[in-house]
Amino acid sequence: MNIKELNANISVSDQLLSSDISELAIRGVRTIICNRPDGEGPDQPLFSEIAKAAEEHHIQCHYLPVITGKVSDDDATAFGKLLQQDGPIHAYCRSGMRSTTLWALNQAKQLPLADIVATAKEAGYDMSGVAARIAGNSGEMQALKSYDVLIVGGGAAGISTAASLLARNKALSIAIIDPADKHYYQPGWTLVGAGIFTPEQTMRDMASLIPRGADWIKAAVATFNPDSNTVTLEGCRLIKYQRLVVAAGIKLNWAGIEGLSETLGRNGVTSNYRYDLAPYTWDLVRNLKGGRALFTQPPMPIKCAGAPQKAMYLSGDYWLKNQNIKNINIEFYNAGAVLFGVADYVPALMEYVKKYQTELKFNHKLVRIDGDKKTAYFETTTGDGSTEIISREFDMIHVCPPQTAPDFIRSSPLVDDAGWVDVDQYTLRHKRYSNIWSLGDVANTPNAKTAAAARVQAPIVAANIIADIKGDHLVAKYNGYGSCPLTVERGKIVLAEFGYGGTLLPSFPKWIIDGTKPTRAAWFLKEKLLPPIYWRGMLKGKEWLVKPVMSDEA
Repeated sequence: MNIKELNANISVSDQLLSSDISELAIRGVRTIICNRPDGEGPDQPLFSEIAKAAEEHHIQCHYLPVITGKVSDDDATAFGKLLQQDGPIHAYCRSGMRSTTLWALNQAKQLPLADIVATAKEAGYDMSGVAARIAGNSGEMQALKSYDVLIVGGGAAGISTAASLLARNKALSIAIIDPADKHYYQPGWTLVGAGIFTPEQTMRDMASLIPRGADWIKAAVATFNPDSNTVTLEGCRLIKYQRLVVAAGIKLNWAGIEGLSETLGRNGVTSNYRYDLAPYTWDLVRNLKGGRALFTQPPMPIKCAGAPQKAMYLSGDYWLKNQNIKNINIEFYNAGAVLFGVADYVPALMEYVKKYQTELKFNHKLVRIDGDKKTAYFETTTGDGSTEIISREFDMIHVCPPQTAPDFIRSSPLVDDAGWVDVDQYTLRHKRYSNIWSLGDVANTPNAKTAAAARVQAPIVAANIIADIKGDHLVAKYNGYGSCPLTVERGKIVLAEFGYGGTLLPSFPKWIIDGTKPTRAAWFLKEKLLPPIYWRGMLKGKEWLVKPVMSDEA
């Protein structure tokens, strides 16, 4: 928490944690305002968690979520009304920028514009774009800077693409836009939830990973303006580009399940899909001696479709080896109709379903959780085609939340009808804007949304952008490759590797790793080799085993 005071009555900061509330109480804060929508980041506590901690310290807590860069006059008015609450008041969002913008717009009729800008600047926030908006000159704004390639998103896909581009042409001017301070190796969270990795092993400072030669614009994108080749950042700032790469990731929609936000991290409710909750998964697993453990999977698309199963298998393995499994009922509730989408891997997985005495429930979608009663509610389809709600009590439940494209993507002109960035599935080039490419979780390509997919896609996007700059008609094509190392037990993995249409695309000959069977070699790959390959190879532009091949566009 980095607190900045705007005046004697209001301060702002980046994302709060529940543990920060006691410090705010010591400072005398009596009202907290949250301006960040739930689900923006993988390490973001939900508002309900902050509100609960605030209540314990007798601090009022208000939820006024604002989509990044889309601060409206109505939002500013609502914020102004909250400023009438008991003070001192503390407002927060991802970085403090939205909260400061709300304050600046609200103060426009009370303070000279120069004072507003100066106060915000002293706190570390650039309000020059907001000043133009207040003055009524937003239509005349000039882009702050122009880049050969602008990359939206500093996750696995975005950083890898930047590194691959610079490996091909160090003279390119490239910027990565991302407001996050931390970067996460999210495939490692399954192993955190099984007590194999620590959370810290999966995290690095973002600044340490930005490729040399690329700028880092630490801000959030508000809107895309593809007709003028610009993007608008929070604070109404403009950045111009020659070519754009959209690698904005995916949004975890915790609010999509009623009651989930209020009980996450307690009452036996956990998820490996959040950095701070994966350790709680391990606490629940090792302390459960008997009862019912539920594992859920929402409708597609989700990132790493095997992750809900991975949690189930590793938990079952621990209980089996500690001789508790006879006292624990394991149940897997899948909104889909099959255990895994590529049939070749199902026989091996079913052996472990039987080994852990797991009860499979297909076409069951988690719709509500009552944490206090430790009861989950599922929507299922009956034989006559109608739906009904069934309930199931639990001692532990691992939840995979429903997922969508980020809000600022879904509201942009770049998307298809489902809200994902609309690209050609082979070249990853946008279908309507020829100087835009997209990859990773946010693209509408029909492949598994995994880090392994981004590892293959990034060099393809880089090669195709370089070809476009040169006017070359040769292109690299993506075959839909994705990989899901299914951790069926501690020490063995079913290494699922496949492309479009479920075509098997193994990286190794069968005598090294037979992906359709559980192997120790695949576990060694997952635990020991893939993390350094990620940190030292993929994010550094080392295209090991994934160097693209150029061919005629036809």
